[in-house]
Amino acid sequence: MLPTASDLLFFSFALLLLCQVSDAKRDLKSACSTCKRITENFDKGFERTAKQNFGGGNTAWEERKLSKYETSEIRLMEIIEGLCDSSSFECNQMLEEHEEHFETWWFKRKTKHPDLHKWFCIETISVCCPKGTFGPDCNACLGGSERPCHGNGACDGDGTRGGNGKCSCDKGYKGEFCLDCIDGYFNAVRNDTFSLCTECDASCKTCTGATNQDCDECKEGWEEDDQESCIDVDECAKGSSTCKEDQYCLNTEGSYSCKDCDKVCSGCTGAGPDKCQSCASGYQDTEGTCTDIDECSQPELACTKEHQECVNTKGSFSCICSIGYEELDGECVETPQKDEAENSEPRVEL
Repeated sequence: MLPTASDLLFFSFALLLLCQVSDAKRDLKSACSTCKRITENFDKGFERTAKQNFGGGNTAWEERKLSKYETSEIRLMEIIEGLCDSSSFECNQMLEEHEEHFETWWFKRKTKHPDLHKWFCIETISVCCPKGTFGPDCNACLGGSERPCHGNGACDGDGTRGGNGKCSCDKGYKGEFCLDCIDGYFNAVRNDTFSLCTECDASCKTCTGATNQDCDECKEGWEEDDQESCIDVDECAKGSSTCKEDQYCLNTEGSYSCKDCDKVCSGCTGAGPDKCQSCASGYQDTEGTCTDIDECSQPELACTKEHQECVNTKGSFSCICSIGYEELDGECVETPQKDEAENSEPRVEL
């Protein structure tokens, strides 16, 4: 049965509502992040201005007659001016909207509430939550606010008015509360509130302990021996590798790799010119090692044309024209000499 127009309209509305809820949660997290940055910058500004004063000629008189710089409105304004980058719209908007709260805290609340982040972001404008809590009502994260996710993960929305409080587990852990271990890890310690997942031996897919004898199942590339331990499979010795003719197989733990043969080889069993199955063209076997053939020193001339000289290269040779000759249409011809008159300098009549 095909969906009706009303069904499609309802589905679109539900999807739009879901997107709006998701955006709202992101905005709540972002608002807390902005507020935290503002209060951190305030603390930095407070430290930066700690040893300053009004300046001027008679500082002692100014502090005595006006007020102490450390608690003055002038110092507060200097700190506030450095709270936001000019390009940060969210920061400047929040600061403009709540600037009077900074004045209230500075002059009336600072002594009783020295933690500005707690007073401003959590208790006053309510965009953040205490650490270990999340959401509009600052509920405890899964696993409790003291150790969210039992110390083995991150709570979604931790410290903000957003998020859902669910755990994103650290490497090695899984489950709603991050108490279980993923494949390749085992519980070294485990109770209702604490779990320590430790990595298995490299040979184990799953295990109950730290050695290759504690594997429940061997990882691919390993196999069980007579002592029920997982040992490496030598794919090279078994001939199960997929290396090409000009490559050799190099066994590694749990796998293998294909390496290129030395260029002097035509097929090989390992690295180097002494591991060739046969020598490549231009090379010869010399006591088990493939070495270059010097074609230029052979009884049979390599360069047969007149006025040519042979130059040996690795694995080959080349023919060049002798001194005083140059190549022309594949032949070495004598280099023409310039006329003596052309080479002489012109005489200058005085």
